[in-house]
Amino acid sequence: MIKAIFFDIDGTLVNKNAKALASTKQAIAKAQAQGIICGVATGRGPVHLSQQVDELNLDVFVTYNGQLVYTKEETIRSEHFSDETLKRIVAFSDSYHRQITFGSRRSIEGSSLMRFGQKKWAKKLVHFFPKHFPTRLVKNLISRFSIHRKAQRYHDLDVLKEPIYQCVLLSPKSELDFLYEKLPGCKLTRSNPYTVDIIPSGGSKLVGIQKCAEYFGFRLDEVMAFGDSWNDLEMLDGVALGIAMGNAEAEVKKAAKYVTGTNEEDGIYQALKYYGVIV
Repeated sequence: MIKAIFFDIDGTLVNKNAKALASTKQAIAKAQAQGIICGVATGRGPVHLSQQVDELNLDVFVTYNGQLVYTKEETIRSEHFSDETLKRIVAFSDSYHRQITFGSRRSIEGSSLMRFGQKKWAKKLVHFFPKHFPTRLVKNLISRFSIHRKAQRYHDLDVLKEPIYQCVLLSPKSELDFLYEKLPGCKLTRSNPYTVDIIPSGGSKLVGIQKCAEYFGFRLDEVMAFGDSWNDLEMLDGVALGIAMGNAEAEVKKAAKYVTGTNEEDGIYQALKYYGVIV
C-alpha cells in the first residue's frame, strides 16, 4: 500500500508555465483524502517555493536535493556544507572565475546570470533552447558572464555567513571528473544539461525521503515518486514505485518502473489512476 508520494517540481509537478495542472491538483487532493502524505522532492530551495507549488496543500518539502527537509511546522533534516568544504567551493569559484550560486534557507546569492535563470519567466526561455545545449556555448557563458569582472568576489557574499545547503554551478556535463577532483567532500547531480547541483557527500533526494519515512512512520517500499531528470534517478530507483514522466530523459525512463504521460498531459493523474492509488 502506498503511504507517501513525492514529486519533483520542474518538468514533473508543474507544466511549462510553472503551474500545476488541474488534474494534478485533483489527484493530490484525492490521495491526501485517503491519508497519503504528499510532498515535493526538488533541487530547488525554499526561496519562492510557494510560487512553484501554487494552491497545493502539500505535507512535506524535500528541498536542495534532500539537504533541507521540513513540514510547515518542523524541520526534519538540515545538512549543510562543512566550513572546510564550503571554503573549498568558494576558492574554486573565485580562482576559476565560475558562475555559481549559494543557497541558504532564506536566500540564493552569487552569480547574477545564474539567479536570472532561476526566475519563473526566465525558465520559460529554456523551452526555446535545444535539448542538448552545445558544450562550447556553455563554456563561453562561463568565461563571458562573470561577477569577477567586478571588484567583488564570492567570498564577500553575506549569504556565506549562513548555513549553505547547495550550490548551483554553470557547467557542461564533460566537466564531471574535473569537478570531483577539485571539490572533494561534494556530491554532484544535475537536472538540466547546463548546470550542476553541488551538495554535501552522502546527500540525495532519496536520503531526504528516508528522513521523512522515519519522521512520519512509513517505509520506502510504501513510497511512490515522480521525476523527469538525472537528479531523480536515485529516488526513482529507491522507492517502491518510481514513475518517469513522458517528457523525462531517456535514462530516467529506462530506470523507472513506469512511464506516464508528460507534465503537460495529465501524467501524474494517469499514473495514480493506473496504480489504483486514486479512483
